[in-house]
Order: sequence, then C-alpha cells, then structure tokens
Amino acid sequence: MSPNEDRFQKLMNEGHSAAWDQKWEKAAASYRAALDEFPDHAGALSSLGLALYQLGKFEEALNAYRRVVELSPNDPIAFEKIAEISERLGQLNPAIQAAMRAAELYIQGRDVEKAIENWMSVIQLDPEYLLAHSRLAMVHERLGHPREAAEAYLAMAALFQRAGKIDKTTEMVNRAAQLMPNSPTVKQAQALLRTNQMLPKPVRPKGGTGPIRMAQIKQLEPPRPTQSEPDPISEARQKALTRLASVLFDYSEEGNALQGRRGMQAIMKGTGQLSLQKADQAKVILHLSQAIDLQTNNQESLAADELELALEAGFDHAALHFDLGYLRSKGERLESALRSLQNAVRHRDYALGSRLLMGQVLQRMGRISEAAVQFLEALKLADSAVVPPEKADELRQLYEPIIEAQSTNSDDAAQSRLCENISELLIRSNWQEHLRKARQELPQPQEGELPVPLADVLIQAESGQVLEAINRVHQYARAGRVRLAMDEAFQALTHAPSYLPLHTLIGDMLARAGRTEDAIAKFNVVARAYSIRGETGQAVKMLRRILQLAPMDLSAHNHLVEHLVALGQVDEAMEEYIDVAGIYYKLAELDQARKTYATALRVAQQLNADPVWSINILQHMADIDMQRLDWKQAIRVYEQIRTLKPDDEVARKHLIGLNIRLGQIQQAILELENYLTYAASNGKDGILLLEELVNEYDDQVFLRRALADQYRRAGRLEDAVAQLDMAGERLLEDGKKDEAINVIAQIIAMNPPNVDAYHQLMNQLRGGG
Repeated sequence: MSPNEDRFQKLMNEGHSAAWDQKWEKAAASYRAALDEFPDHAGALSSLGLALYQLGKFEEALNAYRRVVELSPNDPIAFEKIAEISERLGQLNPAIQAAMRAAELYIQGRDVEKAIENWMSVIQLDPEYLLAHSRLAMVHERLGHPREAAEAYLAMAALFQRAGKIDKTTEMVNRAAQLMPNSPTVKQAQALLRTNQMLPKPVRPKGGTGPIRMAQIKQLEPPRPTQSEPDPISEARQKALTRLASVLFDYSEEGNALQGRRGMQAIMKGTGQLSLQKADQAKVILHLSQAIDLQTNNQESLAADELELALEAGFDHAALHFDLGYLRSKGERLESALRSLQNAVRHRDYALGSRLLMGQVLQRMGRISEAAVQFLEALKLADSAVVPPEKADELRQLYEPIIEAQSTNSDDAAQSRLCENISELLIRSNWQEHLRKARQELPQPQEGELPVPLADVLIQAESGQVLEAINRVHQYARAGRVRLAMDEAFQALTHAPSYLPLHTLIGDMLARAGRTEDAIAKFNVVARAYSIRGETGQAVKMLRRILQLAPMDLSAHNHLVEHLVALGQVDEAMEEYIDVAGIYYKLAELDQARKTYATALRVAQQLNADPVWSINILQHMADIDMQRLDWKQAIRVYEQIRTLKPDDEVARKHLIGLNIRLGQIQQAILELENYLTYAASNGKDGILLLEELVNEYDDQVFLRRALADQYRRAGRLEDAVAQLDMAGERLLEDGKKDEAINVIAQIIAMNPPNVDAYHQLMNQLRGGG
C-alpha cells in the first residue's frame, strides 16, 4: 500500500501508548505496522528496537538498531543501544566498537557525561583498551578532574610498559604526577618505574560481570556445523547458563537503579518479603559468577560447589538445578545429580535434557529399569514435539502403557539395549530432523486413528495389546457407546493399572453419567499422579477439568496456581490467583482474599509478570483495605499503584483523600502537588480530579485554591474567583485572617467585574487588624 502519513502517525502513537503501559508485544506490533508504511523511518526502527529489547528478543533488537545507524550514522543513542545489546549477547568486540563510536558522537555533541559513561563501559568490558583510557585521561584533565585523569594516565603507563614503550610509560607517569603529586598510588608508580618493576595492570571497575560471563558462556558452546541444532542436553545446558548469566546483568542494572526491572530479585526465594537482603544478593552473584568462570576453565566440581552455595544463599531456579545436575552427573555424586535434575524436569526448557541425563546417571548407578523409564519419558517428550500439535496429547497418552510395561520388565539386557537405542536416537545434533525421518518409517494412521509411538519400534512388549485396547476405548467413546467404552477401559487397566489416560477417560465417562463427585475424585488422583511424575502440564489439564465441574473448588484452584507457576505460565497463574481471591471475596472471607492477593503480588514480581497484573492485584487489595477501614494500609497500597502507574487518577484521588481523613493535611498537599506536576508534564490538567475532591472534602481550603489555580490556567477566571471566594470565606470562619487576605489578593489580581467589593473587603480586614 502507498505510504500514508496519517496512518503512520496513528500507528506510532498506538505503539507509544502501549510502550507507556509496558505492553511490549502490542507496541512492537504497532511499530512494525508503522514501518510497513515507511520502512526507513529511523524513529520507528529505534522504537521497535526498544520494544524488542524489552521482550528479550535481543538479536531482532540488534538488527533494528543496526538499521538505525545505517540511516542515521550520527545518532549516538543507536550505537549505545548496539553496545548494550551486544553485551547481553556476549559479543564483546562489537560492544566495545559501538560504545567507542557512541562516545565520539556524544563528544561531538558536547555531551561529555554520556561520552565518559560509554568509555567507562568499554574498560568495564576490556580494562586494557588503551584508546578508552586515553580519551578518559584527556577529558578528565580538561574538566579539572585530577584524580580520575591521573588514574587513566597510570593505566596507560602500565599498558605502554607491557608493550615495551618505556618513553611513553615515563611520560604517562609524569603526567599523573603533575596532576596528583601527593597521591600514594602515583608515588608507588614512580618508585616501581625507578626500580624497573612492572606497574600494576589496569583492573576492571567494580560493577556487573554479566557481559564477561555471557561471553564465557558463548565460548562453552560446542562447535557444530552450520544449520546444525544441538543435542537436547547441550541445548538445555546452554539455556541454563544463559539464564544464569542474565541474572548478573539484571543485578548490575538494579545496582545502577535502572527503572522498570526487577532482575534477580524475581527468582530469589522469599517469604513475605519481595526480595532477599542485599547481602544475600551479593552472595548469590558472587557464587554464580564464580560458577560460570570455573565452568569455562573446566573445573566442573568446583563450579558445582559454587552453585550449591548460590542455592543455599536463596537462589532457587530451574536453570541452576539443571546446571548443577549436569555438573554432578559428570562426577561421582550421582544421587545429588538426580535430586537436582528432578527439580529441573518440571520446567519445559529443561525437561527433555533432564530426562536424558537422569537416564544416563541411573545407567551408571546400575539401576537399568529406572534408566529405561527415564529414557522412555524423554522419548515421549521428543516424539510429541515433532508431531502436529493436535496429535501431541494423544501420542503422550499412548506412551503410558509402554512405560508401565517397561517398568516391570526384568530383562536387564533388553532394557540396556532400549536405553542405548533411545540415547543414539536423541542425543545427537539435529535430533528433531532424525526423529521426523524415523516417524516416516512408521505405519501412517488413517483418519480417526491414533498416531503410533516411536517406542513401538524400539520395544516389542505386551504393551501392544494395551495400545489396541486403548484404540477401541477411544472408538467406542467417540461413537457415544459409553458403557462399552467403560468396560473396555476397565479391562485395559488390568494390563496397565498405572496408565493415567485410561483413568482420565473413566473420569470423563463418570462425569457424563452425572457422577460428578466420583469424576472429581478420579481427576484429583490423576492430577496428583502426573504431578509426582513431573508432568506438570498434564496435571494442569486435570485440574482444569475439575474446575469445569466444580468452579468453587478452592483446593483445585490452589493446586492449579502452584503448577502454573512451576510451568512459568505467568498470565495464567495470575488469572488463577485472582479467581481464587475472588471466591474468598464472594464468601465474605476478606482476610483470606487479601492474603491471596498479597501472595499473587509477590509471585507476579518474582516471575517478572507484566506490571498490569501487579496494578490489578494492588487495586483489589486497596479495595479490601478500604472496606475494612484500614486507611493506613490502603495508603501504602495506593502508593505502590501510584509508583507503577503514575496516571492512575483513582489512586491519586484516594491518596489525597485518605491523608485528609487521617488528618495528614501536609502529606495530602504533597500528594496533590506531585500529581499536578506529573499531569502538567504530560500536557494534562487536574480539574476533574480536583472538582471531585472539592465536592467530597469541601472544607479543605488547599483543594479550592488548587482548583482555582487550575481554572485560572484554563482561562476560566469566573470559576477561579468563585473557588477562591469560598476558600476565603472558610478561612475567615476559621479565624485565619492573614491567609484570607492572601486569597483576596489573588482574587484582586485576576481583576473580576466586582473587584471594588474585594478591595473594600481587603481594607476592612486590614483596618480591623
């Protein structure tokens, strides 16, 4: 379609509005649509880059900013963003080059502070980057910062010395001495130089180690051919290490007080508090940083020890458990490896890798039957990942009787062969492609038939007759022949009593027969079984079925929340929390409702949920506090809402009103001034809010005076005079004559038609004084 400026501007405004509300997916979509109109618009590309960065899509964000610098090569912000994202991706050299270019552009624009900031970023990444030290020395010297300039000259001296340039070394030390002649550090450098000793190398400034650790993780990636995907264990380990390194970024950003991020606090354990103490955070960061560093140096046992210390300090995340399990599986502490992997298996990113590692560990321990079960569980996950999504659930269910039969198989040789076969099939690069090719060799199901599990090819056991029975159960159920389906299902259970999909089907048929309580009991048993097995997704489906039958079942709601949190399904977990709290609210159990909302708020912050959820939850909490007349607690909640959503006028109004009710007039005035300043900075006025407040608190003079000022600014002088007149009258009633005189002076300054009457009143008040 032809470029359309009106449409472009409309889409950009929509994107900016979504970005303001931190709805980054929506913002990105609007910016993309705007770029369809004007593909080379640097502003739209920059806005898209920001949205993609906030979504964690760093490669795409980087591409957007690279296009910006092609279009606007003198834009320092774009280069700065490229540097920042390259750090995130562990690409240190491109980050350094981009930061240096940003600094030069800032200097050209006379923004010295931003230039210094970028040069400092460079030496944070590479303390031996001579050009950055040179620029810092020159700029600090010109700005009259002798200590900083001297430090930069000494760093240059050390680098020149190691390059064998003794004259330059001496020159740099002398420059430092001219600036800071009494500095112990400078004197030490002079003494070392006189005795032909080496000056200390420049050290990395204190701060986040995220970029360095991310670069180390990139080095850990095994080399593989172009277009080759890693094996499931390597892929899971890379995800785990990347997640751990990202924590170091987040911590660094928190330390610099960047807004809008909760960083590592989001995955720290806590009871009641939203994060651990700073000392605990520091311990976690130290141990994680050392763990990554040790792994890059192949010191896996020591790295595992550091991960355990991070866990003891309060960092509890599936990424840590997987990495710890992986490292322990390489040594002799195999039981420890199993415990860690059992914690990691619930997370979708690490489930397949964890199953395969547990299979390998159990093989080493000689527990062949258990190893076979883990390898089959891994094959179930992998097999269902390569079939069409609508067939995945059915295929997973067909693995149940196969796994059941294998768990009772006493033929160690056959089970060992099975383990090796699955290992060979899955622990390889491009495993999905190989799996799809293997599936093509299986008999293709006709319409209405169930898919054939790959496990059938790898083992030929009595599970075959169970699979046939399952097919018949499904056929009878689909044909509406419920009694026959039920009989067939109970018959099939004699061959595979732990086959959960059969139990689920029986629960469905009980529900159809109107035996709701029996159906719920059956679904509860199945949900617990899936949960114990680590199949959280299947447990969630069972719990949802229970809630379809019994929407007010609080136990099912609470279990569902736990499983959704474990799966990382943030939005669904938040919806469920709010539903549970709503049930308590309807039952007039306000304390329990508020407690549930408080838990939801903590989890929302721990999981880095969209701030919209936190605002929604806080609004519910404030509503309960207001009903209970707990005004002080309500104020604390509304203050949090105000921080998260400054344009929430309801929260602003309540903060002012509640402070008035509590007799905290000065605080109410501060809240009002804060709001009016915010509104003015965003091109708004506070008339509507003030009119509501004046109607509710008509005895508060400061509200009337503020409303009068807003009227005056809007050109509504008659309304302004009316408010000031009522304010003056109230002040006289309260015996505050001096303040009343000030108000009358304001009225006179606006020169209303009856200004003479106000002059007369002013004279009377002054004469009577």
